Amino acid sequence: MELVKSQKLEQQQQQHFHVLVVDDSVIDRKLLERLLRDSSCKATFVDSGDKALKYLGLLDDELHNASSTSSESLEQSGMKVNMIMTDYCMPGMSGYDLLKRIKGSSWKDVPVVIMSSENIPSRITMCLEGGAEEFLLKPLQISDLKKLQPCFLESFDNFSEQKKSADRSMASHTANNNDTLNTTKALCPQQWFKFQFVSTIITTIFRFWNWKSL
Repeated sequence: MELVKSQKLEQQQQQHFHVLVVDDSVIDRKLLERLLRDSSCKATFVDSGDKALKYLGLLDDELHNASSTSSESLEQSGMKVNMIMTDYCMPGMSGYDLLKRIKGSSWKDVPVVIMSSENIPSRITMCLEGGAEEFLLKPLQISDLKKLQPCFLESFDNFSEQKKSADRSMASHTANNNDTLNTTKALCPQQWFKFQFVSTIITTIFRFWNWKSL
């Protein structure tokens, strides 16, 4: 019974897991699309490193010097990216170059997986030392995606922790407001009258000052 619940929870998490796939090969994109669909993951596909940077908002950030806000802006628009999977050999920008750009931006905490049809140890080591989460050899199989499940769980754990932190902050703010209100209500009638009187005078002075400034 517990195993069934665990499997259902894992499937629900993967259904909300968003992968950005970067690959110039139509065949490889189609294969990965099928694999991710079978894994119940949502995927967005682009065919170059430049298009990936544009999707992540990093090209615009370089023009406006606002790279620290790109991931927040994309998440606020409902397009959170949980993982980036990129081919190594692509025209223009390589997968390694894309990796370095991502790790030097506000997306640095998003896991990046490099894919390649060439098993070159020095290349694999370079990418892993550069911050890649995994280096997978093409053609990919469903077993390769199973290797990435810890990334799925870690991403959702981080999201849950951020949500809990935000909820705690909201609860603390609400509690402080309630404490202030309760303190005000606890004033005796005479103190309450003085409080209201002073508040009225301050408000009148403030309005008069604004009127003179016009």
